[in-house]
Amino acid sequence: MTTNNQILLNNLERLGLNKIREYLPNYLDQIHTDNLSLTEALIDLTNSELQNRHESQIARAIGRARFPNTKSLDTFDFSFQPSINRQEVLEFQNLAFMEKSENLIFIGNPGVGKTHLAISIGIEACKQGCRVLFINCHELLIRLRAAYEKGLLDRSLSRYSRYDLLIIDEIGYLPIGHQEANLLFQLVNARYEKHSTIITSNSDLSAWVDIFQNPTVTAAILDRLVHHVHVVKITGKSYRLRGLK
Repeated sequence: MTTNNQILLNNLERLGLNKIREYLPNYLDQIHTDNLSLTEALIDLTNSELQNRHESQIARAIGRARFPNTKSLDTFDFSFQPSINRQEVLEFQNLAFMEKSENLIFIGNPGVGKTHLAISIGIEACKQGCRVLFINCHELLIRLRAAYEKGLLDRSLSRYSRYDLLIIDEIGYLPIGHQEANLLFQLVNARYEKHSTIITSNSDLSAWVDIFQNPTVTAAILDRLVHHVHVVKITGKSYRLRGLK
């Protein structure tokens, strides 16, 4: 015979109220012990369900963003990179730059923490309900070129331009051909003054003409990126090499 308690648990499962279902058996004793009213008990239970759903939404958003790993500014060793304005970087977490459709560019040698900072800000954006994508520059260009060759470039550009925050990692790690440079320009242009982009690069902006191998396209890309931009140059040593002598 099915008990009333089991019927209630089954109903909660069918309604998708899984956190309440998990929490309820032990909570029934607490209701009695604390002499809670029905309203107080329902507030506690629904708060638990809402918190669980919020955490699940964040986890899904972070998963969809395709970060290579999880990072936070709390774990960034600012003392190892004194060239960084700590307060400036911490303020990026409030995402005010995104409200203004501004861009961030982190420049520095490999291993200084550029990607760590970019991921940290991207994860915070996910927590605030923003649509975020992290992608390596080389992979992005491969995808754009494939879309172009299939006659699907407009659709691909539309997809990438809709993200509230697009993080392009490692511009300049590999040389970029003329066609790929043009494709990147089209993406940057599609996002211009609409959504924010974070870029990491091991090359100063003045050296980007060597990366793109085309002064005209380089100027066009930089014109749109740096019109509303915060540039953070990191001149410290590599975290990965700090244990080596």
